Amino acid sequence: MTQPAYAQSQSITVGWYGGNWGDAFRACVAEPFTKATGISVSAEIGTSTVTLSKLQQQKGSPTIDVAWMDGGISELALAADVVDNLDAGAISNLSNALPESVYKSGSTTYAVSTGYYSLGLTYNTKEVKEAPTSWNDLWKKEFEDTVTIPSPSNSAGVPFIMFLSQIWSVPEGDLSETFKKIKDLKAALFFDSSGAATNAFQSGEAVIGAHFNVGAWDMADKGLPIGFVVPKEGAWATDARLHLVKGTSKKEAAQKFINQALTPESSACLAEKLYLGPSVKGVQVKADVARKLPWGEKGSVKDLKLFDWVNINEQRSKIVDTWNREIARK
Repeated sequence: MTQPAYAQSQSITVGWYGGNWGDAFRACVAEPFTKATGISVSAEIGTSTVTLSKLQQQKGSPTIDVAWMDGGISELALAADVVDNLDAGAISNLSNALPESVYKSGSTTYAVSTGYYSLGLTYNTKEVKEAPTSWNDLWKKEFEDTVTIPSPSNSAGVPFIMFLSQIWSVPEGDLSETFKKIKDLKAALFFDSSGAATNAFQSGEAVIGAHFNVGAWDMADKGLPIGFVVPKEGAWATDARLHLVKGTSKKEAAQKFINQALTPESSACLAEKLYLGPSVKGVQVKADVARKLPWGEKGSVKDLKLFDWVNINEQRSKIVDTWNREIARK
């Protein structure tokens, strides 16, 4: 199909993550978008916090047109006034998104999910003969000095602490009992990045612990003896969200890019490459992919523990301070 001359010369810049995430975003969204529109895509690679920092620096005259950011950072981007409203009239595929996947603040739709991932129990199948079933298994004596869980430096760290508090029925607002239990955990590593967690499992430093379904199954696919389970208490989860950058001079093209990401084809592709739980209705995946999704083979987004990030962000500084005082320095 021949594209209009203006489209052939146009390009947009999209902020996304590095590694296999960026590879998947390019293959599943950017390349089909360029094929359909003739508009090329340049990647601005960085973590969610780095992307947010760039958007704040560029406020009013952004060079990034569309940005992927995780839950939690997404809300901070809204508060910083660097993301624009997603107009359902211009982004018709918003109607394809699951209700849980569309994020609103008042009349503003500030983000849309492109897929969910969960933090479950990951373990070395050679070292751990019987699959774990509960988060409390991490405190078993047999796993001393081989456990890993996220630190608050990781995007999952603060919500994971709140998640543990919830499953242990700790009184809201008083996390002293939660921190006492974490101090008692004989951990090999409190990981700051998902890459550090993967490295710990690959090297054998960690035998069991919390890790993302995306990272765990990626290791298993490479032939490593890694298993992943959703414990009986559930798995904490979040998502990778797309945002229209406020003030972009390429708004129409940016909206078309977001529209492409919300097609069943792009959503199915992300599920197959990253095991992201689809955020779009009517997505079909193979059985081997389905069992690796964050909610398991027969689950859905309803089975995930999705927290209120505004509440988490309000408690973030207190939790980080307590962690630094009681865990990091012990």
